[in-house]
Amino acid sequence: MPFAQHFASHTAHLGDLYTRALLEADTGFEAVLLHSGSEHYHYADDQTAPFRAYGHFAHWLPVNRPNQLLLIVPGEKPVYFQVVPADFWYEQDIALEEWVAAQFNVVRLPSSSAVADQLARRGVPLTRLAFLGQNTHYATAIGIPATAHNPTALLSWLDYQRACKTDYEVACIRKANRQALQGHTAARHAFAAGGSEYDIHMAYLQACGVLDEETPYTNIVALDEKSAILHYQYKRRSSGAQSQVLLIDAGCRVNGYCSDITRTSTREHTLPLFSELVDAVEALEVSLVERVVPGISYVDIHQAAQRGIAKILLETDICQGSLDELLAQRISTLFMPHGVGHLLGIQVHDVGGRQINTLGDIKPPPAEYPTLRNTRVIESGQVFTIEPGLYFIRQLLDPERNSARGKLINWKLVDQLLPLGGIRIEDNVMVTQSGVENLTRVSI
Repeated sequence: MPFAQHFASHTAHLGDLYTRALLEADTGFEAVLLHSGSEHYHYADDQTAPFRAYGHFAHWLPVNRPNQLLLIVPGEKPVYFQVVPADFWYEQDIALEEWVAAQFNVVRLPSSSAVADQLARRGVPLTRLAFLGQNTHYATAIGIPATAHNPTALLSWLDYQRACKTDYEVACIRKANRQALQGHTAARHAFAAGGSEYDIHMAYLQACGVLDEETPYTNIVALDEKSAILHYQYKRRSSGAQSQVLLIDAGCRVNGYCSDITRTSTREHTLPLFSELVDAVEALEVSLVERVVPGISYVDIHQAAQRGIAKILLETDICQGSLDELLAQRISTLFMPHGVGHLLGIQVHDVGGRQINTLGDIKPPPAEYPTLRNTRVIESGQVFTIEPGLYFIRQLLDPERNSARGKLINWKLVDQLLPLGGIRIEDNVMVTQSGVENLTRVSI
């Protein structure tokens, strides 16, 4: 099993990172206590929102349960305080794979409050212990001072390092891609059969063998005009038999690690120009992936995507003028308003995308592309998405109908394309020492 094969070296790597972080961040802390998080209860209710473990905890341990704790002391085996309450209302037992348990000193406790005594027994001074987690009320309750809650210098150091993945992490993301591709195949079949957005969504879940709450994000399953809504969240149940376009953006999780894949499909009776656009965006996406190499800026990839979209608009007569004119007028951003991608890992939009160093210094995106999530220099080991898109979004286009740059747009064609929504093609890629490996375009 690739996970078992690589997990020991993964945790050893994390141990080295945390040792270096405590030293180089110069925070004065000697150890770190990671908290998985606590459940969020709905107002005046005993029901909770779906739980998602805190990212830095999940980086160490593939356990998606609330109120779990992990003690990291440099030079010592990490201690996993496995909190298992006595409870007959809900299942509380936690089954650990042997290859996971072997890397930790597992201490089973009946409640998270018992951790305070465990820390005292181990001689860990609370004033020298950094707490990382979202529930700082818990940290206060066990005596960790507020000055030790999520210290910025330590978090900045750790966030920056998460961009480069270990072999274990890549194995998880690789499997998450294969699993998601099975779902995308089933989704295309459901679309071809005339399924509704709900039908297509359910076909995806069944093929992947997951529940809604187990997906990394709310699946985007959009027919026709709804595909112009970038994060469309609903699932219409009306028949999709007369639809022309399916855009599905959906992934899977494996051991906490995400895949994030988007595909756009059309029917035989779809407007030929739109199908031509789908092919053009696909070709652009493939060419952008091929550009990835260590040492260049991710911003360069985004700028190449915007240039590619502008070329498509000119070649299909959706816009007139020169390429330089379209770029100068930022016409392409009307049709592709989002960034070309983002870091990927434990979180779908993983942390540290705009950091330039472990100090937490930020490189903002170019003023003309404010939504770009990743501005880093590309390095070997990074995993991110490449996802150009071309959309017909009324909220962006209609205000330009009588503007100066609107004169460069062929509104007759745009009006034909508006009911079809938009196009996005997205792959997950890993940077190698000499280039790139596409984790998505594999046989399943």
